[in-house]
Amino acid sequence: MAVELVLRSTRVITPGGTRAASVAVADGKITAVLAHDAEVPAGARLEDFGDDVLLPGLVDTHVHVNDPGRTEWEGFWTATRAAAAGGITTILDMPLNSLPPTTTVDHLRVKQDVARTKAHVDVGFWGGALPDNVKDLRPLHDAGVYGFKCFLSPSGVDEFPQLDQEQLATSLAEITGFGGLLIVHAEDPHHLESAPQNPGPKYADFLASRPKDAENTAIRNLIDQARRLNARVHVLHLSSSDALPLIAAAKAEGVRITVESCPHFLTLTAEEVPDGATEFKCCPPIREAANQDLLWDALADGTIDCVVSDHSPSTADLKTGDFATAWGGISSLQLGLPAIWTEARRRGRGLEDVVRWMSAAPAALAGLGAKGAIEAGRDADFAVLAPDETFTVDPAELHHRNQVTAYAGKSLYGVVKSTWLRGTRIADRGTPTEPTGRLLERQN
Repeated sequence: MAVELVLRSTRVITPGGTRAASVAVADGKITAVLAHDAEVPAGARLEDFGDDVLLPGLVDTHVHVNDPGRTEWEGFWTATRAAAAGGITTILDMPLNSLPPTTTVDHLRVKQDVARTKAHVDVGFWGGALPDNVKDLRPLHDAGVYGFKCFLSPSGVDEFPQLDQEQLATSLAEITGFGGLLIVHAEDPHHLESAPQNPGPKYADFLASRPKDAENTAIRNLIDQARRLNARVHVLHLSSSDALPLIAAAKAEGVRITVESCPHFLTLTAEEVPDGATEFKCCPPIREAANQDLLWDALADGTIDCVVSDHSPSTADLKTGDFATAWGGISSLQLGLPAIWTEARRRGRGLEDVVRWMSAAPAALAGLGAKGAIEAGRDADFAVLAPDETFTVDPAELHHRNQVTAYAGKSLYGVVKSTWLRGTRIADRGTPTEPTGRLLERQN
């Protein structure tokens, strides 16, 4: 294929490290990573980014788009515009908070039909595992979902009930039988029920209502089930640092478990949450600074595999001043890269680490073999980042449907100059273009 586009930078992050390079693109694919001063083929267009960093487009495997059914909370048009503005080129949509939830093939088709003309980035889908849909899991797998999400405690929406331990075992055995992946909201309901419940505006009261033991027990039980069945499982949005030794030991033993955490757990702390500021509410909760330090250590040593947003927005009216009744979710899709980069650089980590956590590892988790790296054969998905430039988060400039965010007013490093999907610029200085994203289905 004739090269159509060459992207050049003095800092290109590749699987082999960061180097000055020119990246050749044809028919939406990377064909070669060449020397920085390589001759531009006849007929090809050159985009020279100077010293701005060229990194692979981010892959966010934990996004609640809520479309159809709760589109006043979020939708494919707005969510994928926010993703594109933030350097994300692929998202996987969670199966709940939309109506219908993605728990049957028919429901998956409804969601795909809604998303098809609205996607500014590539979009894939998780299925859901419920107490009564074991029969639907294999058909959903065959229809191309990337795995199955379940809750071990109440999800917050009636149409997506949690699994008890017996139901978890049944669903996990079924999913393991066809080589699938179960991704788990791991909080134990018994620990949550026995925790002190003091409604009101005090963040300390909310934090006490979601104790670490709820996460630790649920993860311990999940590891036991995965070990017994040789199942592949993934822990969603890890918050409790106390669970890290359990996870590390399970990995060392050969249990097939992976783990994610989120920008809010890695950049925000309980100590800074004002009373009544329920834009900081999520489940499990943002914990103390000492806990956060241990999460960063676990990222560094590989106990935590990846960082994804858990973008879970709502309308502003659902963020009441009472932590007990406010909707639990953080809106961060557009801000994840600068938020993590700001904290990573403060802690002495590099952009190569950020790319591993936010692009390569999520792509590997979902089996997105065309995504997650700048190398020949991959999709020509890129983000161009000015890592030393700063900006102050103005909610009015976010593309999320509801401009509610825990990051309002924060000064962050890392300005996304442009985002590219299969060799086409899909956002320029925070402004997305028309939608060119595709719907993705699992291929293996």
